[in-house]
Amino acid sequence: MAGFRIRLLDKFIINEFYPTFVFGVMVFTTLLVAGDLLFDIADLLIQSRVPFGVVFRLFLYRLPGVVVLTLPMAALLATILSFGKMAAQSELTAIKASGISFYRVLRPIILASIIVGGCALLFNETVVPLTDRAADNVMRYEVAKQKPALLKEQMFLKEEKDGKLSRVIYIGKLFPQEGNMDDVLIQEFDSDKLVRIMTAKGGEWKDGEWWLYNGQVFNVTQEGLVEPLFSFERQQLTLPLSPAQVVASSQDPKKMSALELYSYIKLMKIQGVDVDSLWVLLHLRLAVPWASVVLALVGASVGAGSRRSGSGMGIGVSIILVFAYYVFMSFCRSLGQGGYLSPLAAAWIPNLIFLLCGSYTAKRANR
Repeated sequence: MAGFRIRLLDKFIINEFYPTFVFGVMVFTTLLVAGDLLFDIADLLIQSRVPFGVVFRLFLYRLPGVVVLTLPMAALLATILSFGKMAAQSELTAIKASGISFYRVLRPIILASIIVGGCALLFNETVVPLTDRAADNVMRYEVAKQKPALLKEQMFLKEEKDGKLSRVIYIGKLFPQEGNMDDVLIQEFDSDKLVRIMTAKGGEWKDGEWWLYNGQVFNVTQEGLVEPLFSFERQQLTLPLSPAQVVASSQDPKKMSALELYSYIKLMKIQGVDVDSLWVLLHLRLAVPWASVVLALVGASVGAGSRRSGSGMGIGVSIILVFAYYVFMSFCRSLGQGGYLSPLAAAWIPNLIFLLCGSYTAKRANR
């Protein structure tokens, strides 16, 4: 009978949690969409006169990224409302009177929020990058009317050494499939001063190496004068990146999955670029989905201490707590990007702080 009561309690709490969780996803998705996405859609429809079908597909492609952001918020709102309702109706008091601790009541909520966090992480790694790229393609090829091309134009590769700029490579045109490039300009620096310039009409990826053709090398004096040194018909370019890696290095890291971002960081390290900010971004990709767990813990404890179960109050408290979490996360991210915190600490300290706050409030609610 004791085991039956426990299973019945878990089912009861989950039944209280999931309707308000779905409600929270809908509410916060509506708020985020109304606050940003709808203005862009209205602008495309009215000013740019983009067909409704194209705009609707763009909206669908952008929606998964918005929904993923709302999952921690919805978990927080669901626990505040469901536990606030149980506290207002003295159901938590009756549960405690039967000898069941508040920690035991929290167990199904923690398990449910872990599932939510896992789903958010999975979505971020699979669905969201694909839909973001699909949305970019719609904007580029259907809204801006650009033609799909088999080449990349006006690409810059930056290399650093000991935190200082050492070389900048400009590629006018790159043909990744053929392994060719045109209009190459290379600037070499010493102590952040330009010392040498190399130009080439073309280049080729051959046998795992880059070779430049029909170029010239110039020396830059301390007075800033450019002096020709020599010309060449064929010369090797020291660039340990394949054509595909050169293309990958020019992509936006904010729209990559964690695995793609990790590969991108390795490419940037090869070029000597400071990758601390990229490591912060990678750890945030892994840490933010688990905000569902810590915010659910905080929300359950806050809701259990409230005797007012109105949805309006719950939404207001949820917005305040979510705002506090994301402000603190942005502050830690800035410290990490500035080198004042390690990337690991910058990403995970907000979760740790809110976990400690949730544990403290849960201890008080257990009295």
